[in-house]
Amino acid sequence: MKSIGLFALLLAGIDIPNASGFSTARKATTTKLTMSSSEAATQLSNSDHILFDMPVSNNGARVRAILYHKQLSQQQVDIISPMKLGGLKSEEFMALSPQGLMPALTIQKEHASGMKHLSESDTIARYLLAEYAGMGPSFQPDNPRSNQICRWHDVYLTTIQGCLYKPASRFPVGDYADRKSAIRAFQKNLKVIEGFMSGEGMYLCGDEVSLADASLFPTCIFAKYMLPKFDDSEPPLPPKLNAWFDNLRMKDSVFSKIYDEIMDTLVTSWEEKNHRWDSIWLAGQRDEAPGTIFDKIIAKEIPATIVKEDEHILAFKDINPVSPAHVLIIPKDRNGLTNLRKASAEHTDILGKMLVAAGEIANDAELGFGDGARFVINDGNDGGQEVYHLHLHVLGGRKLGPMG
Repeated sequence: MKSIGLFALLLAGIDIPNASGFSTARKATTTKLTMSSSEAATQLSNSDHILFDMPVSNNGARVRAILYHKQLSQQQVDIISPMKLGGLKSEEFMALSPQGLMPALTIQKEHASGMKHLSESDTIARYLLAEYAGMGPSFQPDNPRSNQICRWHDVYLTTIQGCLYKPASRFPVGDYADRKSAIRAFQKNLKVIEGFMSGEGMYLCGDEVSLADASLFPTCIFAKYMLPKFDDSEPPLPPKLNAWFDNLRMKDSVFSKIYDEIMDTLVTSWEEKNHRWDSIWLAGQRDEAPGTIFDKIIAKEIPATIVKEDEHILAFKDINPVSPAHVLIIPKDRNGLTNLRKASAEHTDILGKMLVAAGEIANDAELGFGDGARFVINDGNDGGQEVYHLHLHVLGGRKLGPMG
């Protein structure tokens, strides 16, 4: 069976699940993906290459789009789940992909480079495009748009896409310490990529499918499904990008297959079985506590003697000081921080900024501070908290007595 090409199987209407959980047959309805058993390590397959990937992987889908469009046989490239090697963090898989990320490719035939395995989807994709250049579309039109879109996608989207589905414990993502700022950056860069589109033809670069289409389409599946869980005030994709996405999904059978593969796992496993977004901040969990007097101070609706302000924090003198120097520091965006016990890894950055500001303020003799200060956060009823918007007291100006 492995010597039969994918296209022949599709024409015959044969549904062949392999060790990856992928079904090689196109169906009119959503493809159901069933995992099957396989042997471990090098005994998994005698194919020329093994692509270790799973249906939900948007980066792996870039490579799968090439395999499907080029109609490569299972003998040429077999797709197998990393779970057959023990999982993404297993010794066996990490020997192929040191970061423990999908996809990974083993080269099981002799190759002039001497390479035995590759990681990172763009590297794998370009290797397969060169290896099977004579089969199917080239994916590399004479158009720099394709490389521009691929590069922007890989540097500015995939590096932060975890903000759409990772728990707080996995933060920061990329350069962003909190989910809200990462989501804003993700949305911004989708709009930047829209500006790179040619605006003509069915694909991103015109009438010919390119590596840009294979790279961006799976990530846009994530965006269309996940972004509305966090922010439904605007469409998840900008208009031109959305039209391109819908067109490929409806008119290109390969991208329709990719859509089915990814969505099957997102809906049946991530959403319905595991309830992934129920505990994720800004999706299943939101700041629904009432506003406080601090919101009015931030909005400048109530006067305050402000001693320090930037885009993240506001510091002002306490109107009922308990020491000669008494300053309050608050985050401008409460972002769920009604009190310190609500803090998570997503708040690490703002908490650090508050502490740095506290140190700077305590060094300011003009505010009345001398040799040191006391830093206090009251938390909850037992802690004497009065305003449920996290705030840090900086107390000084005299020698303070023992706590208690």
